Amino acid sequence: MKKIKSIKIKPGFSRILKIFGIIFCILLGLFIFYSKQIHELTNIGYSREASRKILFSFQKEYVLSVGENKTLNAAFMSDAFQEKNMDHYVKIKYVHHKHFIEHINQLLKKGYSDSDINIIFAHGDDAAVGRFLKRDKIRYLEEFYVVDYAKLDNYDRYVAYSDETGEDEETTVLFVNLDFDKEDYQDSTLVEKFSTEMLINKHHHVGEKFVPDELVKIGNEYASEEGMECSKVALDAFQKMSAAAMKDGYEIVINSAYRSYQDQVDITEEYLKWYGQNYVDKYVAKPGYSEHQSGLAFDIGSRKVNVFANSKEYEWMLENAYKYGFILRFSKKDEDITGFRSEPWHYRYVGEKIAKYIYEHDITFEEYWAMFLDER
Repeated sequence: MKKIKSIKIKPGFSRILKIFGIIFCILLGLFIFYSKQIHELTNIGYSREASRKILFSFQKEYVLSVGENKTLNAAFMSDAFQEKNMDHYVKIKYVHHKHFIEHINQLLKKGYSDSDINIIFAHGDDAAVGRFLKRDKIRYLEEFYVVDYAKLDNYDRYVAYSDETGEDEETTVLFVNLDFDKEDYQDSTLVEKFSTEMLINKHHHVGEKFVPDELVKIGNEYASEEGMECSKVALDAFQKMSAAAMKDGYEIVINSAYRSYQDQVDITEEYLKWYGQNYVDKYVAKPGYSEHQSGLAFDIGSRKVNVFANSKEYEWMLENAYKYGFILRFSKKDEDITGFRSEPWHYRYVGEKIAKYIYEHDITFEEYWAMFLDER
């Protein structure tokens, strides 16, 4: 058998292997150490990108002392990050705005406090904050922005309306947000999409061709005359309400439901002929501004008594309509908010959740819409 020759490693090559081994161990140790540091930060809610920047800016101990903070995380991820503002970032509530950190820096530069900045972000989207930054610093932000649904874009209108009317801050915000600082039927908002939450009044209108979704015929057992129509969602709710009223011994009936734009034109012309322009201006909604065009509004009557407001059915409706998603739309005490005179017979379907809230808090649909639904 032939002897296998042993391979001799030269001393120089052996030293190179040892050096590589040492370097590998050092790199492995550094990687393990780095991964552990990153894990500490990601474990409390920071992104990997933010965690890397935190480590390389030597701010790990500061961040760990703060704990999880979405605004601080956003700051480290932003190109607009300024180390001098870190103590401010942690006190500002995070909002998902494209220029969030940049806007914080600019607001701080203008002299706004952390609490001021929180107020500002709570009342406007990214674009609104950007527009707000173009104006001089406002000294007393709380004057109007203590109201949850106050808007940054409406500040000048709030000031003008308050100065003109002397109204308190909450009333001013409500009325301006509802465009009551504008003339009736002037510069109104066009409502294009059908919804049980849609607002139609003297400042919000639908177009000439607007037709509600799922327009259906109302059966004779629910209507005072043939041919009336309404939105199916409202009719379904009315049928349940009618059955409940009948069970309690009351008979309610629909006297008027959906009216097209042209129907309202015809009604306006009739009232104009009978009562004159002053009456029409005061009591009749212009075409496009009537809730009846939504298909969600009913004029309700009693099958037993001619004057609905004098009937037991009227009393029953006041106490029970909300359970089926209906609200009394135009009450006497709220004429200054709804913009229309009292109509004890006029009920509007808004859905059970909204109707319940309006009933329990004794507010108008305008107020509810301004507080929770206005997305302009």
